[in-house]
Amino acid sequence: MEVENCQSPSVAEWYSGQEILISGATGFMGKVLVEKLLRCCPNLSKIYLLVRGKRGRDPSQRLEDFVNSPVFDNIRYSAKGQHLINKLQCICGDVTQENLKLSSHDLHVVQNNVTVVFHMAANVRFDQKLKEALLMNTGGTKRMLDLALTIKKLKAFVHVSTSYCHCDLTILEEKMYKSPQSPRKMLDMVQWMDEDILDVLTRPLLKNAPNTYAYTKCLTEELVGEYSSQLPIAIARPSIVTAAWKEPIPGWVDNLNGPTGLIVGAGKGVIRTMHCDASLEADIMPVDVSINGLILAAWKVGNNPPSDEPLVVNVTSYKDNPITWGEALDLGRKHFYNNPFSVCLWYPGGSIKSSYFLHMLAVFFLHLVPAYLIDFLLTLTRGKPL
Repeated sequence: MEVENCQSPSVAEWYSGQEILISGATGFMGKVLVEKLLRCCPNLSKIYLLVRGKRGRDPSQRLEDFVNSPVFDNIRYSAKGQHLINKLQCICGDVTQENLKLSSHDLHVVQNNVTVVFHMAANVRFDQKLKEALLMNTGGTKRMLDLALTIKKLKAFVHVSTSYCHCDLTILEEKMYKSPQSPRKMLDMVQWMDEDILDVLTRPLLKNAPNTYAYTKCLTEELVGEYSSQLPIAIARPSIVTAAWKEPIPGWVDNLNGPTGLIVGAGKGVIRTMHCDASLEADIMPVDVSINGLILAAWKVGNNPPSDEPLVVNVTSYKDNPITWGEALDLGRKHFYNNPFSVCLWYPGGSIKSSYFLHMLAVFFLHLVPAYLIDFLLTLTRGKPL
């Protein structure tokens, strides 16, 4: 991302006085975004967190849990910790509901005060059904964009996509691409079509997309582009987001998605094989580096004159510090052999196999057979099968 001329305000200066709305703030990337904004842009005015009730806890209770996360330790224990925490305000809402299910009071606050929006809410499961993925990832984004149209002082709307939204391309440039189907027509279709029929249509619709997550992110980008003539928009495309490099805590991660899950699974002896070409580069991005990219994207949009095209940024490693999947696995082995987990199902291990046949053979003998054997033994001992 090119740096603007010296007349542009610094990032911290530009964020001074801004009121920011974040969807998906309670997720892995969302926590790091909020922490970074509070710590490095302390003069911002307010951060509104779009939060819904979950597992019997209302949004205010979830906000309390949120700020007690270890990711906020540096802020909580600082001299101005409570002052910064008080800049967080919970707004009860849900991107899957009409008008985000906002109260009239909260809607008024957002429309009259918010200046920057980060839309991060998404279902990142790769095995989700097409209808669920569309309603959350594409439909949720549409509702956020429709809300943004009513915000009076909006300076930047940052949509978080993925660099795997166009897997059929050899090179992904920082520009807009056409989606295979119309996002609006797809949203309309899943509203009335029987789910069994959708399941049959899913594979033909996905074509070269590896899963419904990548497919719906592709559709969503085109939808976001339709609003670019009316809103100041940036589309950020992170690659594989992993644990923090430096901030706020080196190595911090709170989920088992992507390579983290593979390493933990191998370390516990559960995952014994992975179908992969070990020589291929793994485009892995630390979460703190990715978040820096999002913050800069909003800053750049806010400092540039209005445009009919969105700013598109690939938040990827490209050729900086490249690492192959084989090297990544070797690093993982080094750490979980030297620092084994407290509870292991089997001795740590596993290997990459470029041959699909050998991989499936290993899956049968090293994954399926042990799994069914353990379930059988658990059943005999009146335990709950895993």
